[in-house]
Amino acid sequence: MTEHDQGYDGPSHDPEDLFDTGPDAPPSRGRNVAHLEKAEERVEKEAASGDEPDDKPQKKRRRRGGRKRSGEKQGEAQNTDQQPEAGEGDKPAQPAQPARAEGDADGDNADRPKRKRKRRRRRKGGAEEREQRPAARMPAYDDDDDEEIDEPAPRRADKPEIDHDEPHEEWDADEVFEADEIFAGVSFKSLGLRNSVLRGVHAAGYRRPTHIQAQLIPMVLSGKDVLGQARTGAGKTASFGLPMLHMAERGEEFQAVVLCPTRELAIQITAEIEELSAFTPIHTAAVYGGQPIPIQVRKLQQGPEIIVATPGRLMDLYEHRHLHFRNVRQIVLDEVDRMLDIGFRDDIRKILKNIQSEHQTVFVSATISEEIEALGRSFMNDPEKIVTTAGSLTVNTVEQHYLPVQRWDKKRLLLHLLTHEDPALTLIFCRTKRMVDDLTKYLRDKNVNAQAIHGDMPQSKRNSVMKRMRAGELGVLVASDLAARGLDVEGISHVVNYDLPEDPEIYVHRIGRTARAGKQGVAWSFVSPIEGELLTNIEMLANIHIPALEYPDFEPGEPPRQIREEKERKEKTLERMRSVSRSSAPVVPKTPAKVDPNAFPDGLVPTKMPPKRLGGRVNTARAMKQQMKELPKED
Repeated sequence: MTEHDQGYDGPSHDPEDLFDTGPDAPPSRGRNVAHLEKAEERVEKEAASGDEPDDKPQKKRRRRGGRKRSGEKQGEAQNTDQQPEAGEGDKPAQPAQPARAEGDADGDNADRPKRKRKRRRRRKGGAEEREQRPAARMPAYDDDDDEEIDEPAPRRADKPEIDHDEPHEEWDADEVFEADEIFAGVSFKSLGLRNSVLRGVHAAGYRRPTHIQAQLIPMVLSGKDVLGQARTGAGKTASFGLPMLHMAERGEEFQAVVLCPTRELAIQITAEIEELSAFTPIHTAAVYGGQPIPIQVRKLQQGPEIIVATPGRLMDLYEHRHLHFRNVRQIVLDEVDRMLDIGFRDDIRKILKNIQSEHQTVFVSATISEEIEALGRSFMNDPEKIVTTAGSLTVNTVEQHYLPVQRWDKKRLLLHLLTHEDPALTLIFCRTKRMVDDLTKYLRDKNVNAQAIHGDMPQSKRNSVMKRMRAGELGVLVASDLAARGLDVEGISHVVNYDLPEDPEIYVHRIGRTARAGKQGVAWSFVSPIEGELLTNIEMLANIHIPALEYPDFEPGEPPRQIREEKERKEKTLERMRSVSRSSAPVVPKTPAKVDPNAFPDGLVPTKMPPKRLGGRVNTARAMKQQMKELPKED
């Protein structure tokens, strides 16, 4: 039996142990690179020959530094440099630790050169790995699909921790499922994802892929440009995030970029990718407007492999050389219909123009018009289009209704619904920021726990509202269309369209905040008489029929005084216009008391209309206005 089998505690022959330069390490370790190489050769020879490790005393080595450290005794130095020959069954003497006085400056700085040498060796090892790496781009964190990964990959301090000790149900990666409206009849393992990514999928609570995930993930893994369209809540973020993690190389900064239209969506995408990458060494950073640039610069200095950004802030950081596009191999535009809109189009052109490296482009959204598709294809190379919105753009799990109401009764009707229906979490959309603030104040005055969010609010307050909403501390959130894109908040049971949007596509994104991932949801739309055409446009785009919903117990209120006065004024104007017709006989002007005979030929002044007139002629608009002016005015 060897010393190792007997619990041998002598000097280590493992070259990895010789890198130990911590405060408890002997001063003889980590000093001579040549000695490390010899030790490694000796271990390899012993392993090949099967001999026991050599237990001869180590040779005396000169310690660098010249001057002794304070508190170090001569006898301790001798014990460090020389070790007595170990007898059979006796343990060799351990090298003595140098005494370090508390607060001693020399002692505090003694570890600095050791750490430098340790970093140099690591960099040298990394360079050797890169030289041995094959020419084809392969992920740097290879893991066997048959190997079980029980612990997550090392993470930075800013990466969220996941409780992996929490009990969970057994997961069969090869389980066969039946397809339905939301989910496909395949497993995540069949899509070709590596084991470490699959472990993150399982830890995140996913069991089987949706239709867009089952079709988009293999297409992205093949390296083709893809244009994907799916209903809201179908898991589009995971459809491009999972293959991005699969193909990412550890340590290569800024190799993938995800662009999104809003700051809240950037934060959400980053959190979801970080959750899916729990068992991988890949890191993600979010850069967006409203947050101080130095904070984001410190994140970029850590070299994250994936960047999630809004276009404006990404260009600012690029122009100030805080990041580069040399390593970009994959770029994703989430909510591409909004990204290629007039507001973002110029920034998107600049970003794509500055990416000179060969890269893959992926565009995804719930609504993609023909114009946006044609524009998107101009930025892509022979893309494949995937559409999983057959039938309608909205899912059947959303119960949609419209409520006919006068515009002055909308607040009272909303309060009636919130107090009688008692929804779990309600998201209310308004058309303008001013209406958001006004409606929020009205609900608070009625003792409703409501919060507002729109683009004019400071970013810190917007983050605070979203954090409270995800924590379940809010009952009602009144928002502008800022929150209509991509936000995934668990527990939203009702969506209320207080004002119908002028763009029908926004309606699809609004109601997509509920009934996420196959859950049930309710969508109500308040429709005033002047908004009937907007409702028709929404039904035509989504290819659905939205039924009306009546509330008999709700009593409409009296119109306000200014509404009544305006209505009466319009009615009087209409009556006056009806009294004048183009086909009616023109009004004969009254003959003035004194008439100048010289104004008429032969001095004949007419006193009545001619007996015959050309009946085909009608009064002109000018004549009708003149007639209305001559009508007697009402008191």
